[in-house]
Amino acid sequence: MASPTTLGVDPARVRRPENEEQPIHLMYAFLYVADRQEGLILINAATLLDGDPRNNFVKRDIVFNPDGELRGANHIAIAGTLLYISCEKGLVIVDVDDPFKPKVVGRVALKGAGHAAAQFRYLFVCDAEGVRVFDITDMRRPEEKALIRMKEARDIYVARTYAYVAAGHEGLAIVDIENPEKPGKPEYFNAGGAMNDTQAVKVGMTNASLYAYVADGKNGLRVLQMLSPDRNPEIWGFSPKPQPELIATYQTKGHAIALSKGLDRDRGVDESGNQLVVFARRGARPFRRSEMERLYLRDGKLYTVANTPPAPPKEKP
Repeated sequence: MASPTTLGVDPARVRRPENEEQPIHLMYAFLYVADRQEGLILINAATLLDGDPRNNFVKRDIVFNPDGELRGANHIAIAGTLLYISCEKGLVIVDVDDPFKPKVVGRVALKGAGHAAAQFRYLFVCDAEGVRVFDITDMRRPEEKALIRMKEARDIYVARTYAYVAAGHEGLAIVDIENPEKPGKPEYFNAGGAMNDTQAVKVGMTNASLYAYVADGKNGLRVLQMLSPDRNPEIWGFSPKPQPELIATYQTKGHAIALSKGLDRDRGVDESGNQLVVFARRGARPFRRSEMERLYLRDGKLYTVANTPPAPPKEKP
């Protein structure tokens, strides 16, 4: 099950005209479920946000699986109004700009497509060979840029310049993705062999400290402290290198195979340019998609040093 945001935004929220607020996209009224038999299931969860406890019930509202296209669906990564669905055919891209009329807008053939995560212009997808990195500057047409080879890649969480991968019997893999098209080699942490069945990972801040929460299969829930003043001399800064330490274990009744995502508190806009939060100033809003693209595209192409026009010659005094 995937939610487009953890903020709980309500598309039906009453907006006061004098605040000059932007509308909340209708897609945020739904939860999205990957079902191996039925493909994509949409659940209208807006009633959970209206403050009325009498209507807190959910049901199957929309089922989408044209010609079995999404057979074997096992994971959904959401970026803006697009769903990247891993299934038997690989990665299928579904547009839910109109949630009542989903449509397939792209496909990428992959063997063993699994969990995926999107960050800015890149999509990271687990498959049978490891983690594949796709450029999604054009979000409907992913372009493969790199393969991070791994024996097992069951789940992935991306935070700033590092990717955290649940690597099965090898524990937790940490990959430097400061340059996503030239990622570093996986560095594994297994707590001296104790972590040997990792299935899922989520990373979050708790009391200003960075922690990784790992579903370690038969071993239960693991909690790793990723940063510490004792182990990280350069702990301050945008993205210090994590140095994990196993600090807690909770033995679950059954195998720990999944984790929910914590609250995202620092996201004002999605990848399609839809506003998610109301800012403090009247009329204030984040950039729309077209405005964001002006920061990194020139004439539809990625703006880099290589394609920057030379500066005009300076006039002699």
